[in-house]
Amino acid sequence: MHKRTDPRLVRLDESWTTLPNPYDIPVEICAGPDVPIEPAAVDELLTVLQTQRTLESLSPDARIERVVCTPDFHKGAGIPIGTVLQTRSALVPQAVGNDINCGMRVEATTLTVDQVRPRLDDLERRLRHLFFEGGRRIGLTPAQREGLLRFGLPGLEDGADRLHVNGLPADSADEFRDWVTSGGGTSYDSLIGSVGGGNHFAELQYVAAVHDGPTAYAWGLTPGRVVTMVHTGSLALGHQAGATGRDLARKLWPAGVPQPANGILPIPLDRPWQRYRTSFANAANFALGNRYFLSQMMRTGLTDAVGELDARLVYDAPHNLLWPTGDTVLHRKGATPAGLSADGWGEPVIVPGSMGAPSYLLRGLGNERALTSACHGAGRSIPRGTASKGGDEELDAFLREFRVVTPLNHRDPAIATRRDIISAWRRDLKQEAPWAYKEVRPVVDSLRTAGVAEPVAELRPLLTVKG
Repeated sequence: MHKRTDPRLVRLDESWTTLPNPYDIPVEICAGPDVPIEPAAVDELLTVLQTQRTLESLSPDARIERVVCTPDFHKGAGIPIGTVLQTRSALVPQAVGNDINCGMRVEATTLTVDQVRPRLDDLERRLRHLFFEGGRRIGLTPAQREGLLRFGLPGLEDGADRLHVNGLPADSADEFRDWVTSGGGTSYDSLIGSVGGGNHFAELQYVAAVHDGPTAYAWGLTPGRVVTMVHTGSLALGHQAGATGRDLARKLWPAGVPQPANGILPIPLDRPWQRYRTSFANAANFALGNRYFLSQMMRTGLTDAVGELDARLVYDAPHNLLWPTGDTVLHRKGATPAGLSADGWGEPVIVPGSMGAPSYLLRGLGNERALTSACHGAGRSIPRGTASKGGDEELDAFLREFRVVTPLNHRDPAIATRRDIISAWRRDLKQEAPWAYKEVRPVVDSLRTAGVAEPVAELRPLLTVKG
């Protein structure tokens, strides 16, 4: 049954709609008829397009060239999630957001689901200790911290060909000197190796179905194979880098000229923006390291609970980055690259479902109409505030069927009697529960029918770690 379409959108075919606008900017949304588009997201996108007038006032060459929205398109905080923005002669820090280089990392292990299922109780306890009860202990020296922020993952791991971005070279890490020098020598902090909040997670999954055998084999995926998926970003460092970008944009704003009503401040490329470039790279590199360490923690828990294993990186894919090329800048906010790859298989595209739902790995097809971009998940269908008021019966049914590892162990008798604590815990879980998100299969179908990406494997969850 087709969902009701926002009357402002014009359907072009089974895969695409367009949004007419007063600025004549080409705007297309990749979403089939069965993918709901919330009116609030369309409202927000129309507000974003007002930036065209802002750019025209800053420079005769600056403009928004194209906008593409992915199937998980939904309202954000100023700029919708799932928006790909291509600009000329200017960049827009808010079109990337604060969680710079938030992304997904998938590793395929040598374990099978039959080996892991009997050990889930023990694994849950070990993962709670590793993630939330002091078991993390990731010791880094100041030199290692600075090296991570300036150069990314080189030196931490092999497999650079399986990351979309291995690192963004930065001239310095001065913006984050406090974190670099924290603790003096080798020190342990609560930031590196943190999942973060919101929709971030670390999940244990298994290959439930293979849709493209040759590609799946090339990526190390076979039916029943256990994989880990982590979703996190740059945390506090990204927020600090985002604030740096906004502060710089304000300082570069022409004196006496009113700031735009939509609050979006671009930075012309002909102005000095090196400070933001550097802090942006530092935050992006931290996010790469954070996903790396989260994956290591998942491996450690599996090893302790099940036994020795090997793991292979399938891919690390960013979805909050910008790509400057000459005087053109491609911004992705909540959208992942879906290009072709040198090995001929296509760039891996990681599309998680809601908590407890299947996730999908696809191969990108390099679709230029989509600005070689795909969605980074199913996408929210209702706001967090609304979701938190969901029914208790639905949540109880979900928790009976699925394991969620959180800092609070709701099965602990000492905790179970604290109604205030349990109530807050349940409210937070409802914000990320399945009913808060779109169904993932119509989203994946939209990518396939639009020629953006082809499904390779379906992954089903065994347990999820949530911050």
